[in-house]
Amino acid sequence: MMLAGKIVLVSGGTSGVGASAARAAAREGASVVVTGRRREQGEKVAAEFGGRYVPCDVADVPQVRAAVDAVVAEFGRVDGLVNAAGLTSRGTLLNTTPELFDAHMAVNLRGPFFLMQAVVADMVRRGEPGAIVNVISEARRGGAPVLAPYVAAKAGLAGLTRNAAYAHRGDRIRINGLDIGWTDTAGEDATQREFHGAGDDWREQAAEKLPLGRLADPDEIADMIVFLLSARSGVVTGSVLDWDQAVVGAHD
Repeated sequence: MMLAGKIVLVSGGTSGVGASAARAAAREGASVVVTGRRREQGEKVAAEFGGRYVPCDVADVPQVRAAVDAVVAEFGRVDGLVNAAGLTSRGTLLNTTPELFDAHMAVNLRGPFFLMQAVVADMVRRGEPGAIVNVISEARRGGAPVLAPYVAAKAGLAGLTRNAAYAHRGDRIRINGLDIGWTDTAGEDATQREFHGAGDDWREQAAEKLPLGRLADPDEIADMIVFLLSARSGVVTGSVLDWDQAVVGAHD
């Protein structure tokens, strides 16, 4: 029970890595609040472990602040935050519109920024420690050409993770990030079908190209998120950890 008695807020907790993180945190004893845009799905996930769902579109800063206020009003505090909400729609340097660019910045960078701002303000106000985990992406180092606005936003989130961790280490607030790789989620399935014309066998085709023969499992990523939220991860802060089967920088 690594998170026994903790209050954990998970953005993007209605599906994918966020939902897996919410379930894992609950299994480890936390009271979990799930946020996301899809009420029906969010309530369904929260009901699995007796948690709470709070509607929130992270692209809307007033909604972000209202969500944190709602958690504090009900539970008295926030001990942990998981920034798992994400947008993966495609765009290259040449075809990305200002609207698509702004959408990526709003969801993948601005939303996490202001969620951290509100949660850290609560922790500092109470003078209590806390932990934050940002779900980033190994693509933030460059990525594929069709990920230009996504890479720009995720690279910003990686830098923000380290900046915020340094700024608040004296407050005993640990902030870390995970650079996750290609992961088998419902959102990735939708992306592959919408933007790449993938068929029902796209997972099998992808697995054949990957070193370990499969995509990453969101439940495995959730275990690492829980570890980083918990005291078991010790004094670690400001780390952006590779969580992928690719070895960055290595090549034949």
